Amino acid sequence: MNTSIVRPAASLPLELAREMRSNHAGETGAVWIYRGVLAVSSNAKIRSFALHHLETEERHLQFFEDWLEPSQKSWLLPLWRLSGWVLGAVAAAGGLVWTHASIEAVETFVVKHYEAQFAALADHGDEELTAAINLFAADEASHRDEAAADDSKRSLILRAWCWIVGFASEQAVKIARML
Repeated sequence: MNTSIVRPAASLPLELAREMRSNHAGETGAVWIYRGVLAVSSNAKIRSFALHHLETEERHLQFFEDWLEPSQKSWLLPLWRLSGWVLGAVAAAGGLVWTHASIEAVETFVVKHYEAQFAALADHGDEELTAAINLFAADEASHRDEAAADDSKRSLILRAWCWIVGFASEQAVKIARML
C-alpha cells in the first residue's frame, strides 16, 4: 500500500467521507495518547509499549493526512490532540495497569468503529482504502490484545475510568463525523 499519494477523497460518498474524517481525528488522538504517556512515564516497560504503538499510530495518521484534503479534516484537531495527550498522561500517571487498561478501552472501541465501516468500504470499491482500513483494524486489535489485562487487577475507579474512555471515544467520533 502506497500511503504517499493523495487520494480522491472528494469522490467518497458523504457518509464514508465523514467516517474517514473521524478516522483521521481518531488517529490524531491516538498519536497524542502515546505522546502523553511518554511525557509522563519513566517506566521502561510503559515507554517501550508506547513507543512501539506510537510508530503504528503515526503510520495510520500519515495515511489519512495524505488521503484527505485539509478541508475534509476535522476542525477540532487541537481538541483531539489535547484530549489524547491528557488521556495518555492520566493513564501513565496510574502506572502500567492504568496504561494498559486505558489503551484496551480505546482500542476496543476503535476496532468496532473500523469494523462498522467494512460494508460501506466494500460497496464503495476502493481497494486501497479498504485494504488500509482492514490493516488498521487488525493493528488496533493487536494493540487491544497486547494491552488486555486481568479485570480482577482493576479497581472500581479504574473500571469507571475505562468506561469514561470508551464513552468519550464514542462521542468524539460522533462529533468528528460532523466537524
